[in-house]
Amino acid sequence: MRSIADYKDYSDAHLVDLLRADDHSAFNEMLKRYSAILINFTYRRVTDLPLAEDLVNDVWVDLWAKRSQYAYANGFEPFIFAAMRNRVLLHFRRGKISQRYIDHFKATYCEEHESSDLLVRSNELSALIEKEIAALPIKMREVFELSRKTAMSRKEIAEYLKVPENTVKTNMHRALKTLKTKLGPVMVFVFLI
Repeated sequence: MRSIADYKDYSDAHLVDLLRADDHSAFNEMLKRYSAILINFTYRRVTDLPLAEDLVNDVWVDLWAKRSQYAYANGFEPFIFAAMRNRVLLHFRRGKISQRYIDHFKATYCEEHESSDLLVRSNELSALIEKEIAALPIKMREVFELSRKTAMSRKEIAEYLKVPENTVKTNMHRALKTLKTKLGPVMVFVFLI
């Protein structure tokens, strides 16, 4: 059995070999080496620290899940920075798509806002969304509603509910996934109502 101190002395290439062999300590050493640098790199691009941390965590989760599939031909450092850059680009692409839906909805709403039919549809849509939110498990719903209605950060919600911040993140992720599954394309309107 290796001691933790041994891992600090290993090269990235050696850690990659251990990572492919499912060595958690090698993965933890890579986290220690690169997380702060990746968060800084990402923060400079998204200018939102919690978002930067989330994007970096997503890259680490993907790395662990697909550790044996990746090719690190040019070394680990270029690989992890390319993965991080791609994650940031994906985030912005998704944001642009969501913005197009929002812009379309706002344009449609402005054109038809006096129509009673629109009012009826809007009320039905609101009722459907509220029904699906009410159907969420209680903890998940509580986290989702605090985030949506009070604009509290994940950290503030964790402090308010006296739970770990990761629990808040997990509940929020699950709530969004559940609502996305149940509401489909209507999901984008959850944040407008």
